[in-house]
Amino acid sequence: MSQLKGAWAGESDVFADAEERRVLLATLDSFRQYRRVAHFNITHRRRQNLYALPSEEWKLLSAPPFNFLSSLDEVDDAIDANADIATRILETGLDSFGLEKEARDESPDWRGAATPADLDKARSTIRQLYRDWSAEGASERQASYNPILHDFAVAFDKKFDRGDVKILVPGAGLGRLVFDLCYQGYNVEGNEVSYHQLVASNWVLNHTERAEQYELFPFACDFSNTISRAHQLKAVKTPDVHPATALVQASVQSRKPATDRMNMTAADFTELYSDEKHTDVFDAVATVFFLDTAPNVIKYMKTIHNCLRTGGIWANHGPLLWHWADRGTSPNEESAGHSDDHKLASSWSEGRVELSVEEVVMLVSKMGFEVEFQEIRREGCGYIQNPDSMLQHHYRTSHWVARKL
Repeated sequence: MSQLKGAWAGESDVFADAEERRVLLATLDSFRQYRRVAHFNITHRRRQNLYALPSEEWKLLSAPPFNFLSSLDEVDDAIDANADIATRILETGLDSFGLEKEARDESPDWRGAATPADLDKARSTIRQLYRDWSAEGASERQASYNPILHDFAVAFDKKFDRGDVKILVPGAGLGRLVFDLCYQGYNVEGNEVSYHQLVASNWVLNHTERAEQYELFPFACDFSNTISRAHQLKAVKTPDVHPATALVQASVQSRKPATDRMNMTAADFTELYSDEKHTDVFDAVATVFFLDTAPNVIKYMKTIHNCLRTGGIWANHGPLLWHWADRGTSPNEESAGHSDDHKLASSWSEGRVELSVEEVVMLVSKMGFEVEFQEIRREGCGYIQNPDSMLQHHYRTSHWVARKL
């Protein structure tokens, strides 16, 4: 199985930079603390709140048919199952970066480094396994990824050897779209800036041993908009496929083995792919739920234009939930507790802007691309959505294909 490039492949020393080191250690510590923090915040506090009720009321809710205390015990069991996954991710991350599980005088001490924001990211990363690496998340993946897979199937038809088609996936997250494209025969490079996503994707892609190896309870910590405890405590198996086995099978009829066609980089997208080394390198770029992570989307477009060859395809699909729209008014105010934001610090001096879909599409045409197709998809697209929840949150997504002139 192709190992992720970047820190784990020795291309850069994250410990040489103090801020990079802090962010990595905070990420690892957030997975270590997952179990303790989840038990405290989710079940311990609810037990305290229950016992604060008048005696006859908490006893009523603790007895059949409510059994609320027993439900909290079941949630604790679910948290432990999720925490087992967090522990596996932590162990993989420690090994990848050569860190000791037990502190020694000569090794960096990574315990206690996580901020509340890091802990939230660890929790959301574990939940994201439902979307990207469970059978039950297939409907979300199909809604998000199938338009892109179709775009490339049309653009690179039977006249092309897919193994020669180089595709870049910035904002690769847990690596499922990278995996799916590689499985279909393409030569794929994923890029991700978040250490939470990187260490988790490294684990699922390179270190799981079989399909459905782990039990995951993606909605166990959600007590609002719940119809029944059975919905809240629904378990799924992850990963739905074993990546290494699947890619060996995908290599059978491929001129290039899948292990030579999949790669990940750990770096800021605009910093890495805007240099001369990456000029005219890729035949296609896929941006899925990614454009709205930009403080300044023009910088993203310039970077994509640089790394695409002339005539190359840019396929985009996603909402415009501008991630920086409600941030603070200064880098110091906003960076507190946000470990990954230091990598975007330069964005503050460059400003921020939030555009409409129409404005984004017009801007694409101004940046050296020809828009060949554009639509607002009417089919709802969820994001880690509990299908049994009383609250259903779906995006109407923007989908378009552009070609570099």
